Amino acid sequence: MDIIYSIKLNKEKEEYLYKQLYNEIKKLILDNMLKAEVKLPPIRKLSQALNVNNVTVVNAYKLLEQNGYVYKKVGSGTFVKGLDIKENKKNLTNNSNIINFADASPTPDLFPVEEFKLVLNDVLDRDKGNAFGYQEIQGYSDLRNSIKNYINKYGINTKKDSIQIVSGAQQGIDIISKTLIDYGDIVFTESPTYTGAIAAFKSRSARIIEVPILNDGIDIKTLENKLLNFRPKFIYVMPNFQNPTGYSYSNYKKEKLLELANKYNTLIIEDDYLSELSFTSKKNTTLKTLDRNDKVIYIKSFSKIFMPGLRLGFAIIPDSLSRDVLSAKHTSDISTSGLIQRAFNLYLKKNKWEKHLIEMEAIYKKRYRTMQECIEKYLPNEIKYSEPKGGLNFWFSLPDGYLSEKLYLLCKDKDILFIPGSNFYVKKKYSKYFRLSIASVSNKNIEKGMKMLSEIIEKFLKDPKNKNLTEDYKTLI
Repeated sequence: MDIIYSIKLNKEKEEYLYKQLYNEIKKLILDNMLKAEVKLPPIRKLSQALNVNNVTVVNAYKLLEQNGYVYKKVGSGTFVKGLDIKENKKNLTNNSNIINFADASPTPDLFPVEEFKLVLNDVLDRDKGNAFGYQEIQGYSDLRNSIKNYINKYGINTKKDSIQIVSGAQQGIDIISKTLIDYGDIVFTESPTYTGAIAAFKSRSARIIEVPILNDGIDIKTLENKLLNFRPKFIYVMPNFQNPTGYSYSNYKKEKLLELANKYNTLIIEDDYLSELSFTSKKNTTLKTLDRNDKVIYIKSFSKIFMPGLRLGFAIIPDSLSRDVLSAKHTSDISTSGLIQRAFNLYLKKNKWEKHLIEMEAIYKKRYRTMQECIEKYLPNEIKYSEPKGGLNFWFSLPDGYLSEKLYLLCKDKDILFIPGSNFYVKKKYSKYFRLSIASVSNKNIEKGMKMLSEIIEKFLKDPKNKNLTEDYKTLI
């Protein structure tokens, strides 16, 4: 960790010192100079070593946490987060040959830049300097009202005052974790699940208990058995197009989950990841739509399929938690950007958001069909998967005894990237599973990438040295 103390900051540069420090530490993490679980220096010690004030280090650490590079442990400090095989951005930028099935964010060419520029200008003309001021901690009132009207179309009825604006879904998970979790508290998650949620719960020193997810939703029998023995603060789920599996809950499973939440008096955090991106005629029902007893805390991000860098979303909070959530939000970033909130509010009111969704759905439906065709055309029969009905992710399984981590290294050498399944479990043991995302891959590159991947897999499966049935591996299959 001594390498951090050798960082040089340039006080003559126009760039803020905290941004310089953030970029330097991020580079050390991406270059694997700072390994997962390494503890970063205490704020005061690092500020003295670099001859900057404490606020510079605080802001740099906060930015690292917001972008998923580090996490905080209550009472212990700030630690480097496992990067989940995040790729060095410099290498990705410089290598145009890479086919990146690992990235789950859309490419910039899909963002509605011109339309959003128009609403930004409208807001600046209308609100002048007020657009740059701090908003209410709960969020811009007019935006919360627009969101209330928008989600009502999807069968979610709520009050404006129950809506909390957040800087992306990850922050929503973080502030709810801060509100509900004390040291050693139990939370339930699907297994596998979203890595950002795992990091948030670990940062609060929670005890995370995994419940298997099946292709029609969480394993209800296992869930009830665990509820008989443990009292979780909440159950974290992604009922529609789950990340990483792409699975969606059946209506039976959704009703049964709510039934168990009522029976055992536990909350549910519903992370509505990408329910709009449905590629069948069947529309998805959220848990919140079916919730009659205020057991579901609903989180929704607009940035995932809009402009990821904008970091904008919302949560529906029960009245009993609203004051504590406001406090947690305030300590996170005071409030989400007022300019972005006002601009997106106008974007919603002018129905441009729904137009954008239709366009994105058409683009991804083509990629989805291309991916399905390539699976049928190229992928060896030994590779299994369950066809998702929407979303951006495909979840594959190698035959027993083969590790996706080994396959990943072979593919990386050939400029094919994906995420090995071990990254999506609380205990990161070896796994036969892997996730491919179509978020940032063109139709042409899906075809090219799947053909190359299939050729690598065929060779991989033929080599007996690649079969490795270890005890660690057995725990995941």
